[in-house]
Order: sequence, then structure tokens, then C-alpha cells
Amino acid sequence: MPKVKVPRKSTFIDMTAMCDVASLLLTFFILTSNFTQKEPVIVATPPSISQIKIPESNIMQVLIGKQGKVFFGIDGNDKRAELLKKMADVYHLSFTKEQIKRFSVVNSFGVPIEKLKYFIDMKPEDRDKDVNNPGMPIDSMDNQFKEWVRYAKIVNPKITIAIKADSGTPFPFIKRVLKTMDELKEYRFNLITAMEEEPKI
Repeated sequence: MPKVKVPRKSTFIDMTAMCDVASLLLTFFILTSNFTQKEPVIVATPPSISQIKIPESNIMQVLIGKQGKVFFGIDGNDKRAELLKKMADVYHLSFTKEQIKRFSVVNSFGVPIEKLKYFIDMKPEDRDKDVNNPGMPIDSMDNQFKEWVRYAKIVNPKITIAIKADSGTPFPFIKRVLKTMDELKEYRFNLITAMEEEPKI
């Protein structure tokens, strides 16, 4: 007598709960993540075993590229807008409301103040081009970097200075930045480095 075959039924797994958990996790990570701000130049920092963390707010970042180009930036859209107005008064320049608004979202830049209007009016993708980032003047005849630092401290007295230099940057360029800090009597600042494992004793 032939065996009775039981019809096979396809298994069904309810994925609703899994999808809910996945979307909740994704939302959580998006809302709690701090996205890395795009920098105008790639800087390979030297290694260090220091474990001091740079604060996430009230920060002034000074970037020094491999060719010695200096870039400057502070956080806070309202602080950037206020800083630009002060610098415009110092150098007798005028910026439109639209230009001030566009500048307030620029993370960091490295152009002479006289070319800043042209830089602000560029498309964001054009600002990243190396030809449009000649670096901020920092020589003894025209030390615009000094004025940016001076007025950034006025705009935000609680600001923390962080210097990030490439491991291949010649020391005279870094010394020039440190000399400017000395002239401004700014003796407390952080050097951003890559994390290295502590030597085992």
C-alpha cells in the first residue's frame, strides 16, 4: 500500500519585528553620531600616546598642510558670522547678508581676506580645489592669521585652540604658527595627533 504524502508547506517568518529593530538602531546611530567635517587639505598627523580628548564644541582648529599652507576654522554658525563681521570692520570690507550666511557654514578655509568674497561665492565643490586654497597669510609683513585668531578669541573667549599639522610639514612652518600664538600670548593649545599604543614595560 503506497504511503500518503503530506503536502509540504513553505515556512513563513514574520520579519516585521526585525525590520522595526533595524530601523530603530539605524535612527539611533544617525542621531547620536558626530560626522567628521570635511577639511580643505588632507593632514596625516604624527603618532602620539596622549589620551587627552579635544572638546567637541568651542573649538578653533588650525590646519598646517605638508607645503606649509595654513587653514583656519571655528565651530558655530553664529560665531563664524560674527567673526566675519569683525574682520570686515578691521580690513574695511563689506559682505552681503547672503555672503555672511554662506560663510557661516564653511568649516575651515585658507585664503587671504581680500579674496574671501570670491571664495564665499564659489560652489562648495570648487572651494575644495587646491588652486582655490592658497593658505592664509602668516608672514611678518601680512599676518592675517594672527587677526583671525585674535578676533576669534573675542567672539568666543571660551574657545579651545587645536593645531593639526601634517607629519611631513617642515618645522619652520609650524614654528611660524607657534610664534604667532606667542605674540598673542596664547600659551595653551592642543596638538592633534594620531593615536598610538602605549609601549609595554
